[in-house]
Amino acid sequence: MRSLLILICLFTLHSLMAQDKSKLIYFADPMCSWCYGFSPELTKVKEQLSDDMEFTMVMGGLRPYNTETMTQLGEFLKGHWSEVNSRSGQPFSYDILQDESFVYDTEPACRAVALMRKIKEEQAFDFFKAIQKAFYKENKNTNLTDTYVDLAGEFGVDPNTFRTAFESDEMKALIKEDFNLSGQLGVSGFPTLVLQHGEKYYLISNGYMKAEQVLGRINQTLQNIASPQD
Repeated sequence: MRSLLILICLFTLHSLMAQDKSKLIYFADPMCSWCYGFSPELTKVKEQLSDDMEFTMVMGGLRPYNTETMTQLGEFLKGHWSEVNSRSGQPFSYDILQDESFVYDTEPACRAVALMRKIKEEQAFDFFKAIQKAFYKENKNTNLTDTYVDLAGEFGVDPNTFRTAFESDEMKALIKEDFNLSGQLGVSGFPTLVLQHGEKYYLISNGYMKAEQVLGRINQTLQNIASPQD
């Protein structure tokens, strides 16, 4: 039954997207635990999307420029991480929650994704997932430039080029544009998927959701666009 639903959604998506191109916008933060849980589901969604539908990412900024340490947020974060693990099956290492020196600032991780989006947009989502794995599963320090430089090298990006760009004032200003766009569109929670069609925006999902549900909502939204109700 689930396979049939996916096939129906896929057929409808291809038919409607051929008429007028739309864009699926993903508002997220690499250090958002629910975004981490959602990544496998969004991967499935992307695999089913029509080639005519553009996919792009906007870093919403969960806790940019935050100054609280992991130990200060430890119990709060552990509760969220445990729930994400329970619902999604994504693996977590909790050791980093005991690190008194680690400041939970999500701006660097967002800036790294924005830079990869600029260099190799087609690999931005995979890079996003690589940062998630490095933080949640491997407990890498996401405040260190070397963490992102090493990951970028795995994606074929010259380490020195990435380091220079990542630490530049230009990228620090560029990521603020992502944060501002999220605010302008009223996106305050992550993960959030929005479908843009022309100059209109349609909310697809806000929070963790299974791939089949997301595909169904995209399909229904496109049907509504194609056959607007009076």
